[in-house]
Amino acid sequence: MTADADTAPATRWDPAPLPEVVGLFGRAGCRWWIAGGHAIELAVGRELRPHGDVDVLLLRDDQHAVQDVLPGWEWWAADPPGTLRPWLRDEHLHPGVHDVWCRPGPGRPWRIQVMLDEGRGGEWVSRRDATVRRPVAGIGAVSPDGIPYLRPEIQLYYKAKRPRPKDELDFDAVLPLLDTVQRAWLADAVSRTLGPHPWTARLR
Repeated sequence: MTADADTAPATRWDPAPLPEVVGLFGRAGCRWWIAGGHAIELAVGRELRPHGDVDVLLLRDDQHAVQDVLPGWEWWAADPPGTLRPWLRDEHLHPGVHDVWCRPGPGRPWRIQVMLDEGRGGEWVSRRDATVRRPVAGIGAVSPDGIPYLRPEIQLYYKAKRPRPKDELDFDAVLPLLDTVQRAWLADAVSRTLGPHPWTARLR
């Protein structure tokens, strides 16, 4: 990821701890979910590995909640993907923009990454394949300590595109916890979007 200005800290991260993220987004007034590797750990109930960032998922229609809960921060949109540029106050990010990097001020490390997915008619719609969808009410779960997170089968769907060693670790950790419905959904979604995939045989 590169930035069009102030490029030195563009890849330097100091991820906000989950309690801080929860405290900030708990004021959002809309639905939000912890995503990425932290979502996998919330699903399995234990730490699995170090994390280079922390991800929050929002529906695109709720994108301005980011600016509301992080006032005074800098918000940088990945627009086009792979290049960061400042996201202006009240600017509406178009459907091609899926990631926003946030930091407390100029030259500070990035603290939170926000991912935007589509919501249509009460359904979550994958940003990678519009045929992959489910009711918004069914994409999240809540940890015992009250943290909303993206269901593991949906997070694994996103990780399946180019699985890295950490993604394989996450898959191995979650697989025993997925029920028949979750396995079938993930296998179908991965096959539909990516075609033949080494994970599908293990899911079925």
